[in-house]
Amino acid sequence: MSSGVETRTISAGGGRELCVELAGEPEGKPILYHPGEPMSRRLYGGWIADAERKGIRLIGYDRPGYGGSTARPGHTVASAAGDVRAIAEALGHDRLGIWGISGGGPYALGCAALLPGMAVAVAAVASVAPYGVEGFDYFAGMGESNVESFKLYFSDPEASRVDLREGREEILAATPEQFAESVRSLLSPADAEVLTGDLARWLTETNQLALSAGDQGWWDDGVAHLAGWGFDLGDIRVPVKIWHGRQDRFVPVQHGQWLAANVPGAQAEISDRDGHLTMIGRVGEIHDWLLQYF
Repeated sequence: MSSGVETRTISAGGGRELCVELAGEPEGKPILYHPGEPMSRRLYGGWIADAERKGIRLIGYDRPGYGGSTARPGHTVASAAGDVRAIAEALGHDRLGIWGISGGGPYALGCAALLPGMAVAVAAVASVAPYGVEGFDYFAGMGESNVESFKLYFSDPEASRVDLREGREEILAATPEQFAESVRSLLSPADAEVLTGDLARWLTETNQLALSAGDQGWWDDGVAHLAGWGFDLGDIRVPVKIWHGRQDRFVPVQHGQWLAANVPGAQAEISDRDGHLTMIGRVGEIHDWLLQYF
């Protein structure tokens, strides 16, 4: 039986703490979720219901500097694998199914590369690809506000940090309707259709929770994505599946296609009907895929 949603603080060593949210079946198969950027440990209601139905112990956590987790300036994508190991050990798990969405995708793939004895399988959902790959157009098809933010970071990091701080204040003050309007340039028709009601409220809440502690986590997260990830995708040997929608304007489809071509043995589901946010509604299928590897 489900015991509801639980929040826990776990030691990550070196005086750092990680804030974790748990839901579903406490004795169930553990599946860990890497949130997007800037998102928090907060689990979506539909995911919790799916976990309860399927006997999953669903685990979300705040990356360093978000929500209730201690900041770790200069962290890399690879360093998240050590945090995931600390979470798993504290919860008593030696095996995990793992998935990450959007900016959480690289961290999930880092676990695939660096925790092969722990990760039973990994799903990267609407995930960004590495930046600076020769011959790969990172920005083609990307919504205007994301392109502007990335390019400002490279042209003027100080102005980029100011812009991020202002963006944080706007998010913290936003209603769900205002939040939806703020990402308008990123919305394909598929995503615009679903960004209402419960989904708009949850997205606003998870962003606000992530940014409640300050802007350091958001800044560090973005820097980590755009720098070297700290591991080699070619080292991955655990089962990986790439999920991506052709209507995605947050993270365009070529990112998923590139990952599918460069992760050894990766399966791929490239969907004509999906954007970015619609993938939130497909997590039940992702759970099903992960469960078969336990």
